[in-house]
Amino acid sequence: MENVTVIIMLLFGVAFLSLVSKRYNFPVPIVLVLCGVIISIVPGLPVISLSPEVVFIIFLPPLLYHAAWYTSWSDFKQSIRPITLAAVGLVLFTTVAVAIAAHELIEDVSWPLAFLIGAIVSPPDAVSATSITKGLGLNPRLIAILEGESLVNDASGLVAYKYALTAITAGNFVLWQAGLNFVLMSLIGIAIGLVVGFIMSYIHKRFVCDEIIEVTLTLLTPFASYLLAEHFHGSGVLAVVATGLYLSARSGTIFTHESRIMTGTIWSVLTNILNGLIFILIGLQLRQIMAGISNYSGTSLLLWGAAISAVVILVRFLWVVPAVLIPRWLSKRIRQKEEFDYRNMIIFGWSGMRGVVSMAAALALPLMLNETEAFPLRNLIIYLVFCVIVSTLVIQGLTLPWVIKKLKIERYSILAEEYNIRNVIVSETIAHIEDNFSLLDGDLLHNIKSKYEVKFNRLQKTELPANFFGNGKMLGGEIFNDFTKLQIDLLNVERGKLEVMHKGGSVNEEIFRKIEKELDLEETRLWMEMYEE
Repeated sequence: MENVTVIIMLLFGVAFLSLVSKRYNFPVPIVLVLCGVIISIVPGLPVISLSPEVVFIIFLPPLLYHAAWYTSWSDFKQSIRPITLAAVGLVLFTTVAVAIAAHELIEDVSWPLAFLIGAIVSPPDAVSATSITKGLGLNPRLIAILEGESLVNDASGLVAYKYALTAITAGNFVLWQAGLNFVLMSLIGIAIGLVVGFIMSYIHKRFVCDEIIEVTLTLLTPFASYLLAEHFHGSGVLAVVATGLYLSARSGTIFTHESRIMTGTIWSVLTNILNGLIFILIGLQLRQIMAGISNYSGTSLLLWGAAISAVVILVRFLWVVPAVLIPRWLSKRIRQKEEFDYRNMIIFGWSGMRGVVSMAAALALPLMLNETEAFPLRNLIIYLVFCVIVSTLVIQGLTLPWVIKKLKIERYSILAEEYNIRNVIVSETIAHIEDNFSLLDGDLLHNIKSKYEVKFNRLQKTELPANFFGNGKMLGGEIFNDFTKLQIDLLNVERGKLEVMHKGGSVNEEIFRKIEKELDLEETRLWMEMYEE
């Protein structure tokens, strides 16, 4: 009970620091990893650890599913070549490079252990990539590649992780068998993920009529997909990603508007808690981990951590140059179709932040190799992984905005694109009203048409701002935003009057909650119209 109390109090602390980081535009993943460091040096806190067998099951399915849900399938398909090169080729290249460095630097590290370290730190983290790059005005295609890479590379990295673990525990490893099994596991995982997605899509569309049940099913779906794939010796990670992409692409037709609002909120809360929890756990174990490697000198530990981190960062640059340029040299179609800017290669190379997936993989290492022998160098491996996460998140994450500014990359804004889409939708809706509703009652037709004509006129009068690199705020759009702000102010007037009547006893609870929900939904829609980069 004492341990539960400690974790809850620490989660409160992490939530407060995350709130402060949001307020001052400081990346949350960096706050979490720094929280882990701070927790490790607080005296008197207990050592709490989860069973390694359940770490993957608790953390990976929901975090990967959430990341997949917010990944555009259309963008993913369009960038499949660079995503595949990064998610498979770069992961394996990083695994080998880190393995060589670890084996040469640290005398106690055997080749299987070296490859295990490389596999754990090879995949950049989807959550970190999304959080760090958000609001930096990067090209959408570059964002799509970073998010797609971070989503798929977990599968290739974790498959390499499993084979390295097998080589250590079973003492055998055959390269061609590992390659064949990798392909089979991937295909089985993707197939099971798509089947689960299809079944859940059918259930949501045909049977579910309550948003609470609908949200509950979405929370259980990634675990079902992961466990089924693992049971049939497929990639649970790819299964979760496939299910998430499949259902996300169909969410507009299979979920109600209430379910979508509720699901988005609950999943955001869940992923925030899980991200905080895993760094709390590593913080509570870090003191014990450091005690477990006390036989090494502090200088050696610092050197090893810095060297492995440097290799992880440099290898990404070594890979990205040929991976981008060689396809362009070989294919005229790629040269004609895809714009090239060397500065995007630099940004991609500097965006390889590691995070929660690598940390979960390290914590999931078994405690015992067999009944009598402890897993070799487990504490040292976790320490090295934590060093890589701290280095990439803090150094690369904090300096990425500065790098973008120094490269003088023109800030990309989707504001004009957003207005164009809104314009098309409103124009088509007005045309539909004129073509199909001409026989309606005059007042009804006038009112409904006026609503969309107001929207159309606002869009035509709105000044679109020029792109710029600044403090993250978009200038212009005053007409559009002022009208929306006025509507929000009036909603607050309605809400205030409703609350006064409710407190005075003139509105019963059922009516109060219904009207309150209507106002909340309308305010949610209006805030979605407010554009803030």
